[in-house]
Amino acid sequence: MAVPQPVSTPLTRAAIFLVVTINQGPDHRATVRSFCADLSALIRAVEFRDLEASLCCVMGIGSDAWDRLFGDPRPAELHPFREIQAGPRHAVSTPGDLLFHIRAKRMDLCFEVATLIMARLGKAVSAVDEVHGFRYFDDRDLLGFVDGTENPRGQEVIDAAIIDEEDAAFAGGSYVIVQKYLHDLDRWNALPTEAQERIIGRTKLSDIELDDSIKPTSAHNALTTITENGQEFQIVRDNMPFGRVGTGEFGTYFIGYCRTPRVTEQMIENMFVGRPPGNYDRLLDFTRAVTGSLFFVPSATFLESVNDAAPAAAVAVAESPLKPAPSAAPTADGSLGVGSLKGEKRYE
Repeated sequence: MAVPQPVSTPLTRAAIFLVVTINQGPDHRATVRSFCADLSALIRAVEFRDLEASLCCVMGIGSDAWDRLFGDPRPAELHPFREIQAGPRHAVSTPGDLLFHIRAKRMDLCFEVATLIMARLGKAVSAVDEVHGFRYFDDRDLLGFVDGTENPRGQEVIDAAIIDEEDAAFAGGSYVIVQKYLHDLDRWNALPTEAQERIIGRTKLSDIELDDSIKPTSAHNALTTITENGQEFQIVRDNMPFGRVGTGEFGTYFIGYCRTPRVTEQMIENMFVGRPPGNYDRLLDFTRAVTGSLFFVPSATFLESVNDAAPAAAVAVAESPLKPAPSAAPTADGSLGVGSLKGEKRYE
């Protein structure tokens, strides 16, 4: 059986989110391919310095990068991040070929891994986004609310995040969506606590979910709860606060793993468009997304099996002019078609 990457690792105190693009050229493509099999050894070398620090790294691969590196077969639901715009609310789509989600109890270990990754990849890649995240007090975000209370636990993490027989060729893999949100803290902090609680859907101090009788249908936790036929579909979040005090930048880095991207995409659709349309997440009046990317996280077994010789299909794609992949469109009934996790696919 394929061994997953450490998607299910418990939350840590520090993280670095590093997104890069692969530069053009066969030599750069070969560098990235050879790096795939070396990643686990690199992590072990740093991990050995503090075995109790829970150091790990997850590597994700974007849709265009997959074609250039590996060709066919492709993960069944891998596609570019689907941009959404509804009035002033904009879920942007930004470049990203590779994602490195590095986490540990200590930032210095994360920093060391990020340094070694970039040194190993060298001129083959260009960094397009780097965020250093931290746990804030008792697992709160910079808005003052506990983040991640409803994350699945135990076996539910595997059930939510890891692909099984629905895409047997890529069993042990996962999909991950990342978005960097910037907050207007001055405007947010000017709100009364009760107004903030109605926007989030939980109490600020005790982190108790508001009763449905008083919780607005536009509350953040209401719109990001995805159910169908009585079944709730979950994702695994490992969001982190980040900021630069000197420049007034304060935000949350959203990262959500799931065995199908449709669940996370439905959450984002509900937030930005609304459920029903117009009943959007009022949190977006105080925060905005400045990045958005979707990646496939292959199993660790897959990464370790990659050799230097690229498949013919990947070479053909890399040597042809790159064309932007079409954006995924809603189904005929206007939904995102979450349905059964083993049911119909919305993306070709």
